[in-house]
Amino acid sequence: MVLVTRADLNLTKGKLAAQCGHAVSECVLKASSKDSRMLDRYLREGARKIVVSAPHLEGLRRIYGEAAESGIISCMVKDAGHTEIPPGTVTVVGLGPGKRSDIDSITSSLPLVK
Repeated sequence: MVLVTRADLNLTKGKLAAQCGHAVSECVLKASSKDSRMLDRYLREGARKIVVSAPHLEGLRRIYGEAAESGIISCMVKDAGHTEIPPGTVTVVGLGPGKRSDIDSITSSLPLVK
């Protein structure tokens, strides 16, 4: 699973971690109904998660669109707006679980979050 965050939001580490958690939860729920065999394999093999960043909202939307076109399980997280950012702000796109090569074909050029 790859979690793509927005670099332009400058979220605190805690907020970023919470948003990534939402993405993981949503992707796992989608996978349980769309491809339970893939989810089972993902969980057995260590449930890999990599966090990268896109420069802005347009980058996230492009990645989400590419994932949808490729049939990759994905989700787009929008914040409720209770803390750091306005309601409805798109924060993270989650991709997977899925084949590493399929996800990497979309995300491999993005920098890791440090």
